[in-house]
Amino acid sequence: MSTLVSLILALALLVAALVMSGQPLAYLNAVGLVVVVAGSAAVTAISFRPAELAALPGALARLAFGHGPDAGSAGVQALELAEESRRDGILALERYLPTVDEGSLLGTGLALLIDGATPEDVDAHMAREAATWNAKDLFAVDVLRRLGEVAPAMGLIGTLIGLVNMLTSLNDPSTIGPAMAIALLTTFYGIVLAHMVMIPLATKVQRAADETAQVNEVYRLAMSSIGRQENPRRLEMAINAILPPARRIAYFD
Repeated sequence: MSTLVSLILALALLVAALVMSGQPLAYLNAVGLVVVVAGSAAVTAISFRPAELAALPGALARLAFGHGPDAGSAGVQALELAEESRRDGILALERYLPTVDEGSLLGTGLALLIDGATPEDVDAHMAREAATWNAKDLFAVDVLRRLGEVAPAMGLIGTLIGLVNMLTSLNDPSTIGPAMAIALLTTFYGIVLAHMVMIPLATKVQRAADETAQVNEVYRLAMSSIGRQENPRRLEMAINAILPPARRIAYFD
């Protein structure tokens, strides 16, 4: 919810500033909105395939507004699984499958181990799947950053349109004001769309993608270690090696 609340708060502060200016309706211009919003979306769509764009809403909802496990809690979960496997055997982990999110990397690793795959095969399969997962997440970042790049440029195009209209109508003073409004407001819309929405969202999605990649790496280490029936304390050391110092776990202390 922090993403949604922060976005709403930022836009609310902008609206409040416009209202305090005394003429908030002066900042509404249909031509400028069409040029910047629709134009940015259309130009960005040129850079990507339709099938990729169709998957974008789901990825954004998961990364920007979803809440998955962090690497620390994933490490604790992995160590709990490793302890039970060391004590009762790998097949004892089958009871965890219904509780794991369908399609998650942890579920994939558990299913492979329970089916008797070798630790090497589990590690290789999970590494490939994690790379595919990360590429999908980074695609969402690419789209948002592309929108952040295009929006100011579309604002500049709208500014040029407004200036051309103004210069071709200098003999009619009544048209100079509206033409100048288009010129300025399109730049305003482009900057707002880029720097208050798209670029901050791209940063948030990038951080979420990095966190997901780290969680998947923890799961990959855990499944390989469980498959080799290693001491869970060794797994704890391996997990802490990839976590930042402030987020390292002390499961056995």
